[in-house]
Amino acid sequence: MTPTQTPPRRPSTPTTAEPHVWADMTVEVALAVMSGARTARLVIRDADGRRTGLVTRAQLAGFRASPAYTDRVRLSELGPTDTAPRP
Repeated sequence: MTPTQTPPRRPSTPTTAEPHVWADMTVEVALAVMSGARTARLVIRDADGRRTGLVTRAQLAGFRASPAYTDRVRLSELGPTDTAPRP
């Protein structure tokens, strides 16, 4: 009898070259990552490394200019399609 091989498990951390940030990072950190990566958008990942959203430089800059902005607002607090913090 020939033993069967199982395919290797995929790691829980992302391995794609796509720039990403974690949902618990602040807006300021995301903007710094965008600047360093020279990109206009970032994938947002949860603590397990799963993709949970996408954020653009325009969204973050718009939120940063709003009265609701503080330097402690985390990406997870932003709405999925708008730039207002969740209650």
